[in-house]
Amino acid sequence: MQFRRLAQAVAVAAMLATTTTVYAADQDAKPKSASVEEKIAAATALAPIEEAKSVTSHTVTVAGKALAYKATAGTLTLRDAEGKPIASMFYVAYTVDGPKRPLTFFYNGGPGSSSIWLHMGSLGPMRIKTPSPAPAGAAPYDFAPNPETLLDTSDLVYLDAIGTGLSRPLGKAEGKLFYGADADADTFAKAISRYIGLNNRANSPKYLFGESYGTTRSALLAYRLHQMGYDLNGVVLLSSYLNTGVDDLGFDLPYVGYLPSYAAAAWYHHALAQRPPELEPFLEEVRAFASGPYAQALFKGQDISQAEFDAVAAKLSQYTGLSLDFIKRAKLRVSLDRFRRELLRGRGQIIGRFDARYLGVEEDTAGEGTSYDPSDSAISSAFITAARDYIRRDLNYVTDLDYRPSAYGTITEWDMGHKGPNQGERSANAATQLDLAQTVRESPSTKILSLNGYYDLATPFFQTEFDLSHMLLDPSLKQNLQVKYYPSGHMVYLNPEALTKLKSDLVKFYGATSG
Repeated sequence: MQFRRLAQAVAVAAMLATTTTVYAADQDAKPKSASVEEKIAAATALAPIEEAKSVTSHTVTVAGKALAYKATAGTLTLRDAEGKPIASMFYVAYTVDGPKRPLTFFYNGGPGSSSIWLHMGSLGPMRIKTPSPAPAGAAPYDFAPNPETLLDTSDLVYLDAIGTGLSRPLGKAEGKLFYGADADADTFAKAISRYIGLNNRANSPKYLFGESYGTTRSALLAYRLHQMGYDLNGVVLLSSYLNTGVDDLGFDLPYVGYLPSYAAAAWYHHALAQRPPELEPFLEEVRAFASGPYAQALFKGQDISQAEFDAVAAKLSQYTGLSLDFIKRAKLRVSLDRFRRELLRGRGQIIGRFDARYLGVEEDTAGEGTSYDPSDSAISSAFITAARDYIRRDLNYVTDLDYRPSAYGTITEWDMGHKGPNQGERSANAATQLDLAQTVRESPSTKILSLNGYYDLATPFFQTEFDLSHMLLDPSLKQNLQVKYYPSGHMVYLNPEALTKLKSDLVKFYGATSG
């Protein structure tokens, strides 16, 4: 395998030496006399220094009207304090002619994910259609104009984190320079500032739209942009990951946060002995139990009385569809992996993590954990294939770089160290929402919209509610925060019905915040 990779790298280096496209490699490299190691290093680090772009014209029909727009696929060169190029960030922007149109920056999370999921599947003018909640299968895929695009309301800019998509470090800069909570937020702040400056958008209403760890990024990034003089009109949080340090707050808090999501999944799959007719009233009941009797029982640990233990176990069985015996053997604490395996064990199926509506099967039905996530494997090929083909063919952006859906193979460690406003040195995985709260305090015009899927087992909605309720906002600022829910999973937009409602909620939010 090493010899194959060596040969491939040398071949790439040779090919790039003859291409007519200008790329940046280490300026100290001497192609004519470079060693094999130097050629490999150059080939794997190549990215454009000059800010290249391809602009194409398109139309999409929204609400029965044709909307003309331009798509710009390009790069933003990011520099350090001395002005030295350190990274090239790839972006795709969709813009419509018009005065003071809102401008929204999109990104996914990971950390280490490209923006492929939001870009290809949510609110852009083109969208991959998958048979949610079922596997998309093999190519060809249905990638077509998106009537639910947000482009009629805002210009859209999709940004790929460094090391993902077509974004790369430049010159001697290494990936680890960008792989950390604060470093990542600084990188995106530079990219957004650069885009705004290049395109004369300083006076446009501005929004951030992050998914999953992208909401952590948004919390840190919003405050950085505020410090740079860019006050935001709105921050949209999709499937939030704001307080990743809940384990530090207590051994049992994650079980409380997950319970309503377990109940939603059991309700969806008709796994409850007495299934309520409506989901939302049922979840209100589960929320009250989770934050009350369940949390109190877990807090008592081994000192809980047998009577209370039995009563709480019975309620957990009623709400989750799991057997009373299983819950008692788990000591009232059912981990996510166990739940995904146990809920439909009798049917020989497991459920998805990102979206509990998706089903899969394992090698046998005896194990406790799961070996994969059917909600991930069902769609990945469709999204990745669509992105690679679309960028080259429709957006006419040609490069020798391979589009990376993620940087998971190159990120070995992510530094969660963070220096927050009025918080001193701390970890970004503990109470990141406080950065967002401070942004709102200092910039009261900034509004927050939290979007949540009921069947999301990766970032459970009840945990998000807990995080948002602990922003410690003054009563006069609580109206700056809105929370919405959808009958979908982590990627709310996979459900066409949920996407329509999502678009409607966003249009109202922009209308109330864009001035």
